[in-house]
Amino acid sequence: MNTRLAGLRIAVTGASGFCGSAVARAAAAAGAEVVAVGRRPGPVGRHVPWDAGRELPDLRGVDVVVHLAAAVGDPPAGAAAEAAYHAVNVAGTARLLRAAADRPVVWVSSASVYRPGRHRAAIREDHPTDGQRTGYGRTKADGERLALAAGAVVLRPRAVYGAGDPHLLPRLLAAVRRGRVPLPGPDVAMSLTAVENLADACLAALRWPPGPYNVADAAPYSRDAVVTGVLAAAGRPARPLRVPVPVALGAAALAGGAARLGVPGTGRLTRYAVEQLAYGTVLDLGRAYGQGWVPRRALPDFLAELSIGAELSTGAARWLSPDPRRRI
Repeated sequence: MNTRLAGLRIAVTGASGFCGSAVARAAAAAGAEVVAVGRRPGPVGRHVPWDAGRELPDLRGVDVVVHLAAAVGDPPAGAAAEAAYHAVNVAGTARLLRAAADRPVVWVSSASVYRPGRHRAAIREDHPTDGQRTGYGRTKADGERLALAAGAVVLRPRAVYGAGDPHLLPRLLAAVRRGRVPLPGPDVAMSLTAVENLADACLAALRWPPGPYNVADAAPYSRDAVVTGVLAAAGRPARPLRVPVPVALGAAALAGGAARLGVPGTGRLTRYAVEQLAYGTVLDLGRAYGQGWVPRRALPDFLAELSIGAELSTGAARWLSPDPRRRI
């Protein structure tokens, strides 16, 4: 890897974020010169300021681009949130592609672009990308259509996790009540993506043919085993409390109504969140495997490191605390 990337100047947008910082470090370790393009400096490389929602990025002197800057999360319904996400994920993509010109671009998307619902088989890249539940999913789908039309490589990870994760662990810790964690319906299989696997794929994809590629850990996981394993490793063991899916969806609808009325603390439970846990999603990795990519990390690796962190410090939740700034 070092030989292949030595001397290459890589622009990593969103390099200050969870995924972007992992890609920037991996690129530097592989011998590339990193240019961190975004609102804040990355962990390595030269910083080029860029507000994805407003400006054209300065990519002068750059050889290739890995685009991770995005508005992320599960936003509330409404025109204001949709417009804010569109400004970064769609209009920002258009600006990035314009500045990139004929440079190779790896555009990091999300499995959230796939049409939601119950899936009997692993999802391939030709699965429909419509009907998304949230502004995040809709704007990521619109943004990746621009990227695909421009000849970019598009990566679709699912539920990226790892040290510094701003989503999985904080949400699970917040859901624990008296040693129980509510989960909708029976156990399901689901794909997850170690951030190291995503970073490896981003660098490998610089030489892949244009098009979409699923990226995840080698095998899917049991939802219940993931939840109980992560909480136990973090020092907060809890047992699943099974909630019928219709009841969970009803509670999400009530929470959504309360959130629209401005009731504090009601925005975490959404229909999207319930469906992600209730139905599961398994990704088919055949296209990425066909390019020679092999995921090297798995959830047990992360759990072992998380357990060590919990033993060394009672601040395990702080160690993996979420960044309150939603844009990266």
